Amino acid sequence: MNKEYIIHRQKQLEEERRLADEREAKKKAKEKAESEAERLRQKQILEMKEDERLRQKYDQKKEKLTEQKWNAHLKASRVQNKNRTQEDNKLKEIRIIIQNREPTLQVLDWTNWSSDPLNQRLVDLDFERAIEVFKRDNLLAKRRRGTRDGRKIIDYALSFTGDSNPAAEDYVKTDFNPDDYNLNLGFTISYWVRPDEVGADMFCIGRKAHNNERFTFGISRSWKGYFGVGANQSESAFSLMLDTAGIDKATHLTYNADSDKWLLTIGKWYHFVVTYAGNNASTGEKYRKIYMNGQQIWGTGVSDPTYKGNIGWSQTGTEMSGGLSFGMRAVRGSGTNTSYSNGWACALDEVAIFNTEKDAAWVANVYKTNARRAPRTRRWKLDFRGESGLVGYWKFNEGNGIVVKDYSGNGNHGTFAAISGDTTAYPTWVMN
Repeated sequence: MNKEYIIHRQKQLEEERRLADEREAKKKAKEKAESEAERLRQKQILEMKEDERLRQKYDQKKEKLTEQKWNAHLKASRVQNKNRTQEDNKLKEIRIIIQNREPTLQVLDWTNWSSDPLNQRLVDLDFERAIEVFKRDNLLAKRRRGTRDGRKIIDYALSFTGDSNPAAEDYVKTDFNPDDYNLNLGFTISYWVRPDEVGADMFCIGRKAHNNERFTFGISRSWKGYFGVGANQSESAFSLMLDTAGIDKATHLTYNADSDKWLLTIGKWYHFVVTYAGNNASTGEKYRKIYMNGQQIWGTGVSDPTYKGNIGWSQTGTEMSGGLSFGMRAVRGSGTNTSYSNGWACALDEVAIFNTEKDAAWVANVYKTNARRAPRTRRWKLDFRGESGLVGYWKFNEGNGIVVKDYSGNGNHGTFAAISGDTTAYPTWVMN
């Protein structure tokens, strides 16, 4: 029995070991399978992540390429639009130049023709078109020259009512500011005026930003002129100025027995020029000179030494919304606002301003050449365009409309205005 039991027990133990080995083997196999499955799962996860990274990289590259393509398209469109806008602006400016320029009556070479600021700008914008205009101008000038002796050319001026008609009080306003052209360093202003009345404080041209910043011209009394430059107001009697200069006053003035004064002649055209050597001149030589009808009537060289015209224009830069006006003066009011006052019933023509001091020979030549001749006729007159130092030039020769063109090239065109705001009270075009 013991032997059989031992054998049986051995078999039992062997079976138990076999079963234990099978369980262990199955366990290991399961663990191995699970480990392999986990490895495969992790591998799959890594592959999915790599696929996602590659997809994102592709999408980013595609998006970047799309953005670059769009930006290039947008940039090209902007350049195209900019070029189109520049071309449109260029054509617009060319049209404005052609509308505003006025061909001279003289045949000019290319250098003199292109020295005119408007013509030079046309050259810069479109050389081929400028050449065509240059040739056309000279062709027209030759034709005018060939028929000029028998041809009548209508010449216009602008007439103002002044303060004699309070309901009107018409004037022309511009954006011209003497500070923009440093007139305190020297200037010349030339203008023709026909008085239709004479009285107290009447101005045909004026801008006053401050008591020390005057640029105003007219009469202070019926017998006195008014030439305001910087802080200086020259208000000498016309008869005194002419007598002191040794000029026959009876040739230029009319005697009024009631006032016992010599006055400007109503209805007669006068040519005035005021020059200023400027603040850059040597000490004691900052001279202001006044000319009438081609001759110097006041200032150093002709007047009493007490009134030699050594003045200063030291203050500049006072802010003022309005510029130079014609027919009355522009005055700085409250704040920087501009008011208009002290009109003169007169006619005004050919106002030219330079930032240089012209000499007596220049003044005499302007008066001799441009002096009024037979009514409504002008055969030829000086054209200041292209002349050195020209900063403002209003010919008053439009004859219609409400704009007075500035032919200096600086664009300070004048516009009709009336204090009443009534357009029927605007200045009037008249024929000389």
